[in-house]
Amino acid sequence: MTAGTRPRPEADPFAGQVNRMFDRIAGVYDRMNHAMTAGLDRRWRERAVDRLGPLEGARALDVCCGTGDLALELGRRVGASGSVVGCDFSEPMLDLAREKGASAPNVRFEWADALALPYDEATFDAVTVGFGVRNFSDLDRGLAELARVLKPGGRLAILEITQPRRPPLSWFFALWFDRIVPLLGTLAGDRDAYSYLPESVKRFPGPSELAARVDAAGFADVAYLILAGGIIAIHTASTPGS
Repeated sequence: MTAGTRPRPEADPFAGQVNRMFDRIAGVYDRMNHAMTAGLDRRWRERAVDRLGPLEGARALDVCCGTGDLALELGRRVGASGSVVGCDFSEPMLDLAREKGASAPNVRFEWADALALPYDEATFDAVTVGFGVRNFSDLDRGLAELARVLKPGGRLAILEITQPRRPPLSWFFALWFDRIVPLLGTLAGDRDAYSYLPESVKRFPGPSELAARVDAAGFADVAYLILAGGIIAIHTASTPGS
């Protein structure tokens, strides 16, 4: 397994834009997440890890780890005999994750591009992505990378925001994400970043389409669970073999 280099992904304008955005909002990221979800984001991460099954002694990877909460939850589940790598392409996010993880010796954080992961094939028993696949500039390439680094029989969990389809929750969701979230972003000092959030959710595939894309990337046993009345989806899958 090799360490990632740190070129900014400027060759891809979208990736460069997202990279700079997360660099800017790193300091307010956790507070905004908790405010936007009434603190439920913590429980959703726990539910995503629950869906992976037993992890004691496993080697796990959290892609797009941000400030580290999902990676640290994995660290608690794999125990002292397991190990976790959290990777992200935003160094300010990684700096905060390393501060949080200072007392978690089985978790390390390092730079990586999700579309070109610097890990050998069949390295990990479990891979997670929490609120990150929506930001892949090439979704199918990113999913293929997740499959590549998983061992045969390895497990994947993707936690992501999705759009509820039925009123009245769909009405509330539209009001909250289209109007209130950008306003919160303005108060936090970066309206553009928190205007990007609802836009990215709107253009992202719905749960059934994402499941089909995961299947097409070579995964098996693809399933998904809808939470919070249709606002959150957890997709799970495994790589063929054992």
